[in-house]
Amino acid sequence: MTEIKPKSFWSKPEGVTGAIVLGGLLLGGGYLAITFINAILAFFATTAGLVVGMLTLGLIIFLAIDPKSRALFSYMYKSAMRWITSLFIQINPIAILKSYVDDLKENLRKMNRQISKLRGQMHVLKEMILKNQKEIKSNMAQASKAKASNKNAQMILKSRKAGRLKDSNIKLEDLYRKMEVLYRVLGKMYENSSILVEDVQDQVMVKEQERKALMAGHSAMRSAMNVIKGDRDKKAMFDAALEAIADDVSNKVGEMEQFMDMSESFMKSVDLQNGIFEEEGLKMLEKWEAQSTSLLLGTAKEELILQANNEEDILDLEHPVKEPEVLGRDNQYNDFFD
Repeated sequence: MTEIKPKSFWSKPEGVTGAIVLGGLLLGGGYLAITFINAILAFFATTAGLVVGMLTLGLIIFLAIDPKSRALFSYMYKSAMRWITSLFIQINPIAILKSYVDDLKENLRKMNRQISKLRGQMHVLKEMILKNQKEIKSNMAQASKAKASNKNAQMILKSRKAGRLKDSNIKLEDLYRKMEVLYRVLGKMYENSSILVEDVQDQVMVKEQERKALMAGHSAMRSAMNVIKGDRDKKAMFDAALEAIADDVSNKVGEMEQFMDMSESFMKSVDLQNGIFEEEGLKMLEKWEAQSTSLLLGTAKEELILQANNEEDILDLEHPVKEPEVLGRDNQYNDFFD
């Protein structure tokens, strides 16, 4: 827990509710004060009003100075805002994690289909490159024969055709390398996301029972007393760890979906039947390559790009996507509860 940096109350959904309520109270209080200013001044001009005013001022000063009172008031306000927010949106971290698991599973199915589609495109592209290479050799051989027979027109025709095919292959090979980057990254994301699903499911299964046990022995009064004494509330610490996991998973799901959208747009921009591909699709992938970090891939991102651009590292398209190793591996979120 020492390395977890929980979000502040104001950055959470209940914080938004709290800000709206606080703003409403200030505006409402200001409006009432302006509307009934004469009556308020007349009341404070009396002895009873003066006493009430002094007591109110003293209470405000006391709450502002005494740290325990501030902490208790803050706890009560936050608890009330959390309850109000829970009436409209889901803020239970366990329930949020369960919804992320469903999202991840659906994304994995989509990603698997994308990988299969991309593999098919790469097979077609590879055949086109090989076909062009054969035609280049054939045209160059015919050009040599035409030159030997002093058939200059035929020689120029075949040489130019071979040159055009070479230029075409340069573009197609560059496209293939980009597809290879895409294929390797999708495969690694699929592997890491499968691990992520397993880890989150395990945490949900275990921590849901722990949270139920914690909630059974939890009470608002006990938490309030802990706050007054300056002790950290165990439930709050437990939920902070769960929220940190939810934030991490949320970011990874977002990255996963963003890359899948980009890869789908890239594949749609390629028309291999007509030998057409849009430069915009290549630019999108190049922009992604230039970005510094990836939550899902970690340091593997740079390695995958290097492998795709290494001519000696041949990609085997017939090899199935690597399945994750689950046994004998630590859950990546265990440390969140240390």
